[in-house]
Amino acid sequence: MLTAIAAHFVLAAVLPLMARRFGRVAFVVGAVAPAATLGYALSLWDSALTQPHTETFAWAPGIGLQFTARFDELALLMILLVSGIGAVVLCYYAYYAKPGDHRAAGRDSALLVLFAGSMLGLVLSDDVISLYVFWELTTVCSFLLVGGDGVARRLRKAATQALLVTTFGGLAMLLGLILLATAAGTLRISEILADPPGGTAVAAALLLILLGAFTKSAQVPFHPWLPLAMVAPTPVSAYLHAAAMVKAGVYLVARFAPGFADNPVWWVPIVVIGLWTMLLGGFRAMRQHDLKTLLAYGTISQLGFLMVLVGAGTWMSALADVTLILAHGLFKSALFLTVGIVDKRTGTRDIRELSGLGRRWRPLAVFATFAVLSMAGIPPLLGFVGKEAALEALLRGTPKDLVLLIGVAFGSMFTVAYSLRFLRGAFGTKPDVATTPAKPCGLGMTALVAVPATAGLLFAFVPGLLEPILAGYADHYGPDPGYHLSLWHGVTTALVLSVLIIAAGYALYRAAPLRRLAGWVPPGLQAQTWYRGSVEGLDRVSQAVTGRLQVGSLPTYLGVILVTMVLGPGLALLAGEVEFRDLRWYDSRLQVPLAVLVLAAAGTALLARRRLTAVLLTGVVGYGIGALFVVDGGADLALAQFLVETLTLVVFVFVIRRFPPRFDDRSRLWRGRWVKAAIAAVGGTFVAVLAVLYSGYTEGMPEASRAYLERAEEDTGASNVVNAIIVDFRAFDTIGEITVLAVAATGAASLILARSRQRPSGSGPDGAGPTDRGEDGAEPAEADQPRIPAPDEEQAGEPTGQAGPASEVKP
Repeated sequence: MLTAIAAHFVLAAVLPLMARRFGRVAFVVGAVAPAATLGYALSLWDSALTQPHTETFAWAPGIGLQFTARFDELALLMILLVSGIGAVVLCYYAYYAKPGDHRAAGRDSALLVLFAGSMLGLVLSDDVISLYVFWELTTVCSFLLVGGDGVARRLRKAATQALLVTTFGGLAMLLGLILLATAAGTLRISEILADPPGGTAVAAALLLILLGAFTKSAQVPFHPWLPLAMVAPTPVSAYLHAAAMVKAGVYLVARFAPGFADNPVWWVPIVVIGLWTMLLGGFRAMRQHDLKTLLAYGTISQLGFLMVLVGAGTWMSALADVTLILAHGLFKSALFLTVGIVDKRTGTRDIRELSGLGRRWRPLAVFATFAVLSMAGIPPLLGFVGKEAALEALLRGTPKDLVLLIGVAFGSMFTVAYSLRFLRGAFGTKPDVATTPAKPCGLGMTALVAVPATAGLLFAFVPGLLEPILAGYADHYGPDPGYHLSLWHGVTTALVLSVLIIAAGYALYRAAPLRRLAGWVPPGLQAQTWYRGSVEGLDRVSQAVTGRLQVGSLPTYLGVILVTMVLGPGLALLAGEVEFRDLRWYDSRLQVPLAVLVLAAAGTALLARRRLTAVLLTGVVGYGIGALFVVDGGADLALAQFLVETLTLVVFVFVIRRFPPRFDDRSRLWRGRWVKAAIAAVGGTFVAVLAVLYSGYTEGMPEASRAYLERAEEDTGASNVVNAIIVDFRAFDTIGEITVLAVAATGAASLILARSRQRPSGSGPDGAGPTDRGEDGAEPAEADQPRIPAPDEEQAGEPTGQAGPASEVKP
């Protein structure tokens, strides 16, 4: 599996080069990686059922970071979607892409393969760090695929919103994963679920993880990014927004659910948000006229349904959930690919402008009908099998499940209604609409639509083929109650309820007054309005903060830095146990007078009234610290300190020559002096205490530090470990620092010499002295600034340049 993930990334790097020469063929070549991965995963079918297959790659073993791939039932199910649908979509894109646009072909083929590899890594990850890394890789790929070439404003706007929302959730999820791993004492997800931790920190971690899942799977109130992302090419929508990316949130919840299914902090938000999302998505879908947007809101509704089922936390609800995950990926990808053909061949996706396509494209209409029936939960499709299992699971559950059943029934009514709306809108013949002119739909594209559509039909007749995998995941929730997936269980309550839902959905679709009202939400309650308000509010806050902090004042900047430093690690330090060990006033008697000298120079610099005096006292502080380095045995550090102080002192002296010798406005310098003094004192004290604490801390030392201690004297003959690190272990780094100092000193000296030796460009028109203009008659850039005379000029008392007549030369 590690090789399969790497193969995706390598192939993604090669595809842009291939597209330059072969164009759309790059999509077909890109399909090789997911297709091969699917074949390899199917060959490990028995391994996923009996003993999960695990592979590990240690990428930072010194600190315990490694990528662990775990191939189990849930991972195999997701690979069926990620790799199977991925291969179909890439082949479809070869027909869909413009023939001559090699640049777009290279970009999109590489990003789709990269996304497929990232999703593969995500579903296989068994450690929280790798899970987050692949999670964010899918976010970045989605941003680039939705944004396309970035020329159109609507592309940039949609991609930015998707990036902001999902990245916000991803960061929250990362914090939750770290808290959970810390509480469990392990980064391995399988080990966390084997012995789930508890406590307040775990409750907060679960809520943060759910926040990440809700943003990724477009749950209320984060759902508006998904309909806006429909500006992406239709094959991208078919893959990311039907089969893969939006399933990442559902997958995350399904992965952690077996360990926390009974925790109210876990299941209450899932079922509440999921049910709300299911109802709102179905309601809004009834108002859409664009086929892709209709499918987008339908996806939102069905993702909410999947969340409800995984939140119910029973064996049967888990079985229904994974069945519907597979069914949804199959029928929704088929429908998105169908919309791509409609848009490509007719030039429109508006159902008010489409009519008569079903008669002209009968094979495509048949396959689309299979997908629509599966989406609506009508037999004999896999969607019906999964929905009947879901109804049965809620009917057998607790009173809480019966409440969920009512909400699911209403949501399923909307699903039936907008499914019929899609089918008639795309393929129906409307008396009041002229027959839509269209090109042939194409055999290749139609055949690729048929793959997921007919798979949903075949799996419904042989559910036992998939049931070992689906039931294997459900077994993590408890014992098997004896239920099996089937098209026919007899006349059961679930079947009767399903029939009633279908009838009510048809009536809802036919009711004209309800159609006019359906989908309308007041603007003030729309999530998109809240999103815009949040972004604008953040902009205003950032501008206010920036306007108050970035004021062009060095004391303000230093104060903000010091306050942040103290409040951050300082509060954490106070919250822990502070312990001073083996403290001594000094190690050498020379340290005492040098410390007194440094403190005296620092204090006197604050009282200096002349600029040169302040600069010299500051240099005394620096040289005193360098002398302390010498006493402590850090001769190399002392050398660097002396060089820096000398260079700084020289530069300061040349700079302050341009300023008045005294500080003119002392009141301005002393304004707010008590606040500044307090911040400086607290910051200095904090740094001193922190230095003492860390210098005496030796427990839990990292492996690298122990290696330095063990090898310092033997390998380098140094008893001072810091010296050994700088001079021997990091010799090239030290050479680099010395080189930087040398370059800086050379540059400063060159500037000083060039400025001091500057000569006028010519003489005036009367030959009396240097001209005030350049050769082109323009004013010199620094004509209004006084020129620093060279030392020989000051001694001779004569101006430089060509002298005029002796009588005109003035002393």
